[in-house]
Order: sequence, then C-alpha cells, then structure tokens
Amino acid sequence: MKRVLLGNEAMAWGILEGGATVVTSYPGTPASEILQTVHLLKEEHRLRIHVEWSVNEKVAFEVALTNSYLGRRSAVAMKQVGLNVALDPLMSAAYTGVKGGFVIISADDPGPYSSQTEQDSRYLASFAKVPVFDPSCPEEAKEMVKRAFELSERYELPVMVRPTSWICHARQGVSLGKIEPVDRSPSFEKAPERWAATPRFRYLLHRELNEKIRDIASRNAPKPIFLSERAELAVIASGVPYAHAHDVIEAMGLEGRVALYKVDLPYPLDHHVEEIVRRYPQTLILEETYPLMELQVGYREGLRGKLDLTVPSEGELTPDEVARILLGLLGGEVPRKEALPGGGRRPSLCPGCPHRATFWAIRKAAPQGIYPSDIGCYTLGVNLKAVDTCLCMGASISQAAGLYHSFRSAGKTPPSIVATIGDSTFFHSGVPALINAVHQGASFVLVILDNGTVAMTGGQPTPATDGPGKRVEIEDLVSACGVDFMRVVDPYRVPELIQTIKEADRFAREGRGVAVVIARAPCLIYGKREREQGEVIIADDCTHCGLCTEKFECPALVKGPEGRPRIDRALCTNCGLCLFVCPQGAIRRVEA
Repeated sequence: MKRVLLGNEAMAWGILEGGATVVTSYPGTPASEILQTVHLLKEEHRLRIHVEWSVNEKVAFEVALTNSYLGRRSAVAMKQVGLNVALDPLMSAAYTGVKGGFVIISADDPGPYSSQTEQDSRYLASFAKVPVFDPSCPEEAKEMVKRAFELSERYELPVMVRPTSWICHARQGVSLGKIEPVDRSPSFEKAPERWAATPRFRYLLHRELNEKIRDIASRNAPKPIFLSERAELAVIASGVPYAHAHDVIEAMGLEGRVALYKVDLPYPLDHHVEEIVRRYPQTLILEETYPLMELQVGYREGLRGKLDLTVPSEGELTPDEVARILLGLLGGEVPRKEALPGGGRRPSLCPGCPHRATFWAIRKAAPQGIYPSDIGCYTLGVNLKAVDTCLCMGASISQAAGLYHSFRSAGKTPPSIVATIGDSTFFHSGVPALINAVHQGASFVLVILDNGTVAMTGGQPTPATDGPGKRVEIEDLVSACGVDFMRVVDPYRVPELIQTIKEADRFAREGRGVAVVIARAPCLIYGKREREQGEVIIADDCTHCGLCTEKFECPALVKGPEGRPRIDRALCTNCGLCLFVCPQGAIRRVEA
C-alpha cells in the first residue's frame, strides 16, 4: 500500500512498523506531527502501547529510554533545541546503552524558520557518541527509523534519526507495511554496574562504547550513485543536500563530470570516505548545517566544504545554492545570487488573540518597564513593544530575576520588570526558575499567559488540559513555589487586567517578592469562547491617528483609503479588545 504522507507522518509509521511500545515527545516545530500521528495510528490499529506528550524533552527521553532498558522498543521525538534539554540523559544513555531498540528523532531547522538556532543535532549525536541517520526524503526517513531500531538492538545503543524541516514537512508517496501488535514482555535485568554505574564502571562502559562506534564506522561505506572514470569532482553528501545534489547533477547533465556518493550515517563516518577523497582531484562534502562529516576526514588535500567556505556555513542548502557551488568548482559560469524580494506582512498574533490584550495592558500598567519573555506564539509581543528578551524555554523568569539582582547589586532601584511566559512553557521549564526566583528574594511581575494549549505547535494539550490524565493546576504550582501574590484575570477585561498588573507591580517594586498574574482565556483557534453580542464598528469621529492599526497590530484592523482604518470582517472575531485602544472612543460596539 502506498499513501502520500508528510515526512513526520511517515516517521510515525516507521516507529510503529518498527514495533515501538512507548513513544514520547514534547511539541516543537518541525517535529510536532510525529506523536500526533502515532496517537491516531494507535487508536486506528487498537495498539496496546503508551503514547504521551511529556512535560518537557528531558522527561520524554527518560520515560522512553527506561522502556528500552526492559527490552522493549521505544522512540522519543523533539525539535533540535529540545535536544539541548534532553542532553544530560542522552550523554549518559550512550554509556549505559539499552536492551530494546531506542530511537531518538531530533528534527533540525536549517534557516532557521521556527527556532532560536539552526544548530545541527548530528553534532550532539557525535558529542554523545551515538550513531545518527540523515534521511534525504520522507520515505527514506520512515525506513531509517526502522533501520535505527535494528542498529540500536544490534549494538545496544541509542540511535538518532535527524530529519530537517524539508523532510518533516515535505509530502511523498510512501510505501507502507503492516502495523502489528507487539508481544514483548518487559523484563528488567538487575545490573547495577551498568544501569547505576559508578565512575570506575563508567570508564569501562566508555571503552565499550568506543569499540562499538569503531565497528559501526567500518560497516557503512558511502553508496556510489553516479560514477565516471572521467569525473573531475566527487561529491559526498547526506540528507537533503544529497537529494538536491542528485537532482542538480541530473538536470545539468553533469553525470560524466561528477561522481556522487551518498552517506546514510554521517556519524560515525566510514573510513572509506578518505579513500574517495584521495581518488579524485577535488572532493566536495555537502551537508546541513555544520561540517560534521568534513571534520571526520583526516586527508584534506582537494577537500572542499564548509571549512574552506566553498559551502556556506549558515542557512539551508537550496538546489540553486548547490548548483552554484558545483559550477564554481567545475569552472562553469556561476549565476549571480539574486536577493530575495521584500514586501509581505510580518508575523503577528491572531485577530482576537487574548495575548494581544495582555501585552497592551502590560504596556499601559508598566510603560517604562523591562519585559523579558519566552518561547511561544506570544514572542510576537515584540511587535507590540512588550517583549525585550527571548532566550530559551523558561528563561523569562530567570532573566527577570537576573535583571532585579543586577540593579540591586549595583545599589540601584530596579525598574518595573514584567516577565511573560506561556502555560505550556511554564510547565516545561518555568517552575524551577520560579522556585529559584522566590528563594533568592527576587521581586518582579510574572504574567502567565494561559490559553489552555500549546498553540504555536498545533494545539497539543498541557498538564492543565482536560483529558485522560489528571489535571495539574497552574495556581497550585505557583502557590507551591512560595509565591504570596497571585491573581487570575480574564485578559478580555482590559481595565481590570491593567489594574491588576499595576497592583502586582507595586507589590514587586516594594521588594515583597514575585507577583504572579495569570491571564486566562482560551486560544481562539483551539479553544472555545462565546462570541460577544453586538458588532464592532469604527465611527465617523475617528481622527485617523493610526494608533489602532500601527500600535495595536490586530490583523483585522487595516488602513483604508487616505489612512482611515477599517475592519476586515473576514478576520474580525468581534472580541472588542480594540474598544479599549482608541483614544477618541471612535471604535464602538453597536447592536447588530
């Protein structure tokens, strides 16, 4: 059977065709659809397996890993920056190894398009000494997941599959096998010298790991795709750059001049690669995003790649870029790189989004404040000038504490500090930061933007979402962290929210500790909210000041002829937030 699937859907099929019995993840683009598809297939095929959206990537990794300790196959999926969160167990798991196959899918984002960095997960795989597959198309990604399970069990090692955004979100006709129930009972063999190893045993485990990696490196020679005795250039490529190189070489008729080799496992790199480099006048290595394969080649003569700047060191490799690189090395005419056209509209919060009201209220309540924020769709508060920093998951709270301590240690009075963090991000990594801030005596305002879902990545549940699991309430966690000031407000009640943030700011400015405001309203895309009665209009006494279209940035408010604002009825949700924005009171609600 063949079906057109997203790359993420194809990898989900590979996970279940491969016999995984525990599959975990934390949502993050470009990897989010993997677990969603696993869950749907579990229901469709009535599988007795455990599937969970974990609270963060570290927890997801550890839950899945432990199932593999018991001789059963497991998989964990995350985006590349999520692997940073899971790095601690990754490093240790390479030493302890596994019994059942354990596959880590870490989806990279060359570009980047939806991430803080375009870091290369293959580097972290090599850092941990874990083999990594690099797929070049969705169908290959599915098959590499199954191969990764086999390799994992053969060597009793975790194995990574590293797709990129191009793989995750591309569609392809994929051949599907059977998904069948797995009858493999869990069995824990007590071996403290492995599962609870002391440093001396860790040395021995490290030596075993090195031996395994050397053996794997001797068994995965690059596959010759195009060969010619007259070839002037060899190209060694993996992942998406291989797919682009293959298409470009064929399209330009370069099969007689260029030899092409495909690498499935960029780490550990097979020693035959060095023989290829010695065989040709020039050898080009194409890979995304860092020079992982290139750094593993000892013989450098004639070697071209990222290290000598033949290949760009940042950004994804497009077919046009690959063509330019090949023509440059072959002495052909290299087309000029055209600048990308400008224009378009910058990303913004959705029409009627409750976060827009919260950011507006923050600016009104603490206009001279500093605003550390976090990872999520609410990062777009930067457009409303209510976000000053955005580092990584959970950092808004730690950075707010850092701001407070910096001013205090310099003998200065701290300004208003208003941090924002989403509900899912608070569960993910905000709780330890809040405990630390309370314990260390920091004073600032923390606004938790609670829309009841992980909105930016597709509406996945949070621990506070109604569902099969027990709800964990944000209020209970905030209280348990030792916070003395906590208020819950509906952000659509803008005057009340402004007043509450002012009270919280006074509390914090008096040095009494962290003041938490929970701005709670459902996401308009994934949640439910009753539509307000009456229609929002712009009256004739509008002065065209532009504040509603330029400062409030609701996509439903657009400039019409002669700069007069108008309401795009196709986008307007009738939320009425703009009523609190117009200084003339010209935006009103009238009876329909």
